[in-house]
Amino acid sequence: MSRGQVDRLYGSSAPAERQRAALVDGSIPVAVYGLGKMGLPLAGVYAEVTGDVTGVDIDPAVVGAIETGESHIAGEPGLSELIAEQVRRDRLRATTDGAAAAADARVHVIIVPTLVDDDYEPDLSTIEAVVDDIAVGLAPGDLVIAESTLPPGTCRDVIKPHLAAKSGLEPGEFGVAFCPERTASGTALRDIRGEYPKVVGGVDEESTRAAALVYGELSSNDVHVVSDATTAEAVKVFEGVYRDVNIALANELARITDELGISVREAIATANDLPMCHLHDPGPGVGGHCIPNYPHFLLSQTADPMCLTRTARTINEGMPGFTVSRLVCELASGGVDIEDASVLVCGFTYRPGVAETRAAPALQVVSRLRELGATVYGVDPLVDPEAYGAHALEIDELASRPLDAAVLVTPHEEFERIDWDALEQLVVVDGRDALDLEDSHHRTYTLGGSQNDRPTRLERVTAATDYGLQTRPSRPDGGDVARE
Repeated sequence: MSRGQVDRLYGSSAPAERQRAALVDGSIPVAVYGLGKMGLPLAGVYAEVTGDVTGVDIDPAVVGAIETGESHIAGEPGLSELIAEQVRRDRLRATTDGAAAAADARVHVIIVPTLVDDDYEPDLSTIEAVVDDIAVGLAPGDLVIAESTLPPGTCRDVIKPHLAAKSGLEPGEFGVAFCPERTASGTALRDIRGEYPKVVGGVDEESTRAAALVYGELSSNDVHVVSDATTAEAVKVFEGVYRDVNIALANELARITDELGISVREAIATANDLPMCHLHDPGPGVGGHCIPNYPHFLLSQTADPMCLTRTARTINEGMPGFTVSRLVCELASGGVDIEDASVLVCGFTYRPGVAETRAAPALQVVSRLRELGATVYGVDPLVDPEAYGAHALEIDELASRPLDAAVLVTPHEEFERIDWDALEQLVVVDGRDALDLEDSHHRTYTLGGSQNDRPTRLERVTAATDYGLQTRPSRPDGGDVARE
């Protein structure tokens, strides 16, 4: 069999070397379904490696931009250049016709969002719509890989039987595997190309083998093969749940900072000097389409109450309200009623530098302030606060507005241009410990206390010496280690 005859991966009897060669020389066409913030970078890297990729998206404007070599995703270093190059070389195309793309492809990669509905149940409708398109063109030997974060068991219990029912093929005639995307906005290309190990698991051994071969070519990092697709799905969900629970712990500690009379942030940072301690930072809430949703992928399908996971969600969902309550108290201590207050909310996206507002804490902050009767202004360099119930302001016009308070929710880099000295005296609630207003005329409350005054290691060594104490040896990474 010549190399040109290797046209599939699942069930192929060709040597692995020839399968890899066929993948990278374009003999095995790839379709990537979903060209959003993570999907377009993934399609670009697939095109870079395999040379024959069709990207599929339901938005004609997105497809039209890509067809002309333009990226519609901002803030991803190198992405515009990559897409332009791959389109110019005819290694990447785009279409809204998922069924047609599926008919031409032998590897199908799904990377569309998996959200939750109003009842916090996972919404698989978008996944199922993509699977319907793939089923139309599914052929024996095809490999379907899901990168969308999914409730554990989805590949086995939903995607595989759905494909079989819609395509008429038997389950053993095609492969289904899961490889979770491990990327972040702003570093997508770096992450896809090999910043982290790839996790791969299939619904059968052949699916696992074929998917591992694909990602062995796509990534410069290790491919971590797990027992099955359900385990791989759980890996991604568990990563998100861990972060949600850890942040909730930090937030719970931050809520008692006033009772303890300390900076909880300083205590957390110092505790993290020990390698076995890795407390996250507190904040005014957890946003985005990932962490707030992933716990529900487990809570919705397990008989166990999962009390810790559920409590963590409750704590994090309550942080925007807690942040507003601290503002109300600070204003009241200065004789200002929240109903009479004009409040500036700084930062509407869920994280700095990313134009994404799904579940962003600022939206709940604005909503709660309006419920209490405050006049709410907003400033954000990436999105329009007017769309979220606040009067939009530009950074340069803040000094001209009669404001009583400000809440920093998301510390965009652009906020460094705010001239706080030019503003009338405000109550400032800093939800991220991102402001240095200690010597200003503003009255500042930092959620969890400020870490700005945390002693450096040199200062701690000097203080210990002054008391005649021996200091602990330093770890190579600069932290301290405790003696046994």
